[in-house]
Amino acid sequence: MNTHAYEGGVGYLIADLTRLFGRVFDRRAAHLDLTQAQWRALKGIHDAEGLTQADLAAVLDMEPIAVGRVVDRLGKAGFVERRADPRDRRCWRLHLAPQSSQVMDAIESVAMSLREACVAGVEPQELQTTLKVLVQIRETLSQLDRASRGEASLRKG
Repeated sequence: MNTHAYEGGVGYLIADLTRLFGRVFDRRAAHLDLTQAQWRALKGIHDAEGLTQADLAAVLDMEPIAVGRVVDRLGKAGFVERRADPRDRRCWRLHLAPQSSQVMDAIESVAMSLREACVAGVEPQELQTTLKVLVQIRETLSQLDRASRGEASLRKG
């Protein structure tokens, strides 16, 4: 294994893993006839049923207008429903439609088999250590993100 290619470049390695994971997932999920944006949106709605389109855009790190188009297509396919927010008539909440359960089961099946395949051969203790480190990196980056957003708003003011 060539670890020298990524020395000092954890961000590049994580980006590479994300790109490869997405590419392999797309191939394995091609029979579902969903784009990556669509299956990611379904998963995001599944994980936080009732979120707004703006919330989903933040989760997916996409522009709200692009998420709107994805949600429109998922709605036309019968997978997603927009429901009025009982507290705010201007706001719509996203929910999975009952007929989405089959596609969600298929997405989860593909994800589970890919997760198992990509860690095959990795010792359980090494995997636990790796996950612990990645969670720590994510937390640090989240803190840096929050801090830099505060700095950016101070510069604008």
